[in-house]
Amino acid sequence: MKLSPTLRRTIETALPGLTGVDWLPLTGGRTNHLWRVGDQVVKVFDGSQASPLFPNDDAAEVEALRCFGPLGLAPRLTGSGAGWIAYGFLKGSTWRADPRPVAEMLHRLHACRPSPLPAFRRLASGGAAVTAQAEAILAECRGSLPRAESSHVQVEPCQATVPIHADIVPGNLIVGSGSVTAIDWQCPALGDPTEDLATFLSPAMQWLYRGSVMTNDERAAFLRAYPDPAVVKRLESLLPAYRLRMAAHCLWRAERGASDYEMALKLEMSA
Repeated sequence: MKLSPTLRRTIETALPGLTGVDWLPLTGGRTNHLWRVGDQVVKVFDGSQASPLFPNDDAAEVEALRCFGPLGLAPRLTGSGAGWIAYGFLKGSTWRADPRPVAEMLHRLHACRPSPLPAFRRLASGGAAVTAQAEAILAECRGSLPRAESSHVQVEPCQATVPIHADIVPGNLIVGSGSVTAIDWQCPALGDPTEDLATFLSPAMQWLYRGSVMTNDERAAFLRAYPDPAVVKRLESLLPAYRLRMAAHCLWRAERGASDYEMALKLEMSA
């Protein structure tokens, strides 16, 4: 994306100290556009990239960074405006191996009880709700998917909703100094903690953002490291519905020109 001179001047005016500093494009994102500018990251949102499963809400990201940045779960917000935000640059690299710190970070997030609660969207939960979400996405697709297994997922809605990131993929996890910090908070929610676990385990998302699916050992290590066995047990029951929903998302993306989602769909369906 070519940044317009007008928007650049607007951001530089709002963030003193950026004038004259090089804007270095950052790669890896699939939805929005990012630059490193000195010790900050500037993110400009592309409203056309929202999907039925992953919203692209700049106001929600501002609120998430304000809430979770001081806890080390998100970057430190430094500024925001119409269609853009800025936050402190995180030293480190995107997650590639050892899922245990990711599980521990997610448990910290899920255990947060902000007061007042952030004004995030609230997600319906349980087997019927997740399957219904998948069916709603498929209704927007020309193609179809087999979904017999998911129809037998009979899991009740989650009794207590918690803060969730809702887009926990390898590209949104920065590893540095032994800790993991989540970035790209444009679709946070209050919902079932299994949502984040299922997204991280998704073969489609692992392949799209890391280049390979998780091994059985990696998957087992991730689930062992998450400190709440009841959530892990609930996840195992819900996985067929989550996989159908992710497969529906991949089909939706593929039909709109994202060709790499065709392979992602195959991997999700074969899991």
